[in-house]
Amino acid sequence: MKISLDGQVALVTGGSSGIGAASAKALAQVGAAVVINYHSNAEPAEQLADEIKAAGGRAIAVGADVGDEQAVEQLFAKTIEAFGRLDILVANSGLQRDAPSHEMTLKDWNMVIQTNLTGQFLCARAAIQQFLKQGVNAELSRAAGKIIHMSSVHEVIPWAGHVNYAASKGGVSLMMKTLAQEVAEKRIRINSIAPGAIATAINEDVTGNEEGRRELLKLIPYKRVGDVEDIGNAVVWLASDLSDYVVGTTLFVDGGMCLYPGFQDNG
Repeated sequence: MKISLDGQVALVTGGSSGIGAASAKALAQVGAAVVINYHSNAEPAEQLADEIKAAGGRAIAVGADVGDEQAVEQLFAKTIEAFGRLDILVANSGLQRDAPSHEMTLKDWNMVIQTNLTGQFLCARAAIQQFLKQGVNAELSRAAGKIIHMSSVHEVIPWAGHVNYAASKGGVSLMMKTLAQEVAEKRIRINSIAPGAIATAINEDVTGNEEGRRELLKLIPYKRVGDVEDIGNAVVWLASDLSDYVVGTTLFVDGGMCLYPGFQDNG
């Protein structure tokens, strides 16, 4: 069955690289107009927007810090100004500031929570407000709007040395479920994607060399590292009416990483 998001508008935060860029591309390929949000480096976001437009799609790049309330309001205002509506939010922006807990600074704790958790809330709140204004347009979608939070397998798997990141993703999990419970009756669908090991620039030191990749595969029963396109495909499905009865769910896209692979040989 072919998926079409023709006429719909998607906003992807942190959309200039990695999983965000793959999500923006995938949404554009099935007809959505895409707003590509970036934090500080405009060039890759603008290049991606140009690439989408060259392929016949619609896209713009908009800079904003998702952890800043006023910047988020401006981001959504520019989205509506450019395309007149919003149908899909992919709340993808995230960062890491890693350290053992006894060495972690409050600054690094706050920075990760502000972007990964507070930033996702601010964007979700703004999207919900817009969806409530619009209501359901049955010609476009069975839902008034769709929000896809980008979580991580570390919403359930502890990660020593990354307590701020793991805490932020655990927070995303219950935030998503609570928001979904609150607004489902308004025909707003909210879900999450929890990627496992996905090859991106941020983990190239592991995925880009044979030894690191070999060690990583021990944690993945399916025995391959994920590609950003794996996440982009999941985003498209969750944004489409094919998943219309999926509400308040985390979709783990992890090659089985959450299956406790250490117990494959009976522990």
